[in-house]
Amino acid sequence: MKFTHTLTDVRGIEVGHAQDEQALTGCTVILCREGAVAGVDVRGSAPGTRETDLLDPINLVQKVHAIVLAGGSAFGLDAATGVMRYLEEQEVGFDMRTVKVPIVPAAILYDLDIGHASVRPDSAMGYLAASRASSAPPAEGNVGAGTGASVGKMRGMKYAMKSGVGTWSVNISGVIVAALVALNAIGDVMDPQTGAKIAGLRSGSTLDWMKKGQARAASQSNTVIGVVATNARLTKAEATKVAQMAQDGLARSIRPAHTMFDGDTIFALATGERQADVSMVGAFAAEVMAEAIVRAVKMAKSAGGLPGLYQE
Repeated sequence: MKFTHTLTDVRGIEVGHAQDEQALTGCTVILCREGAVAGVDVRGSAPGTRETDLLDPINLVQKVHAIVLAGGSAFGLDAATGVMRYLEEQEVGFDMRTVKVPIVPAAILYDLDIGHASVRPDSAMGYLAASRASSAPPAEGNVGAGTGASVGKMRGMKYAMKSGVGTWSVNISGVIVAALVALNAIGDVMDPQTGAKIAGLRSGSTLDWMKKGQARAASQSNTVIGVVATNARLTKAEATKVAQMAQDGLARSIRPAHTMFDGDTIFALATGERQADVSMVGAFAAEVMAEAIVRAVKMAKSAGGLPGLYQE
């Protein structure tokens, strides 16, 4: 199997996108048909989620069958219903004897300030994204949940830049750690290796603007949502710890991160093929998340009046 530096390097993980390119919104589905142990960490203060309580290590269900990342603000949570319908048709789910119930947590980002606010990911779009899911390297940039994503919004959309979906992975002696992110941050994106600004507010830096007391309550149109996946064998508690450590990737590459204006939510999936130290997996989860964030801006094309870095 060729190593592609994407989320689907983890065997058993599939990714599918669906989007409306005129309305500038969409959703991304991460399938794990055989089930994967999952955890979640919600670090931002304005999240929109579904089924995250189920991922608490003290709760019953041990594995999930998909994760949904969607635009559309809270309306976009409806996309998970379509993914459940698709998986039920495929006879994938938690076996309740009379029926198999697919376990499909979800998180959303706010993209209603770009494109058409009346169009959001719905059940039909979620079903379509699930039906397109495959183990092929997933597309990046203006696709899926990143179709209407943007960064650098402290002064409103007038000075923002386009972002999108990014993914990256590493292989540590057979243990694969990978990330996929839909980047919709209020802050600026920095190169974690050099500290240089790559994308974001096009008039100064977000931190400098905040120093002036200009933080905008109207800037609650953000959120970074993503998934880290590994072929390591983890418990639910360990998967939760990996999701927590993956959030360090946001802190390294987004300035500022985890504000009151962001709903940053990261899921972790473990397929259980290889024995691995949870601290090592978590450390590299932060590394691949930071790189995925950088790719989310580097692969984004201009759209909706916002400039993007990607040039064909």
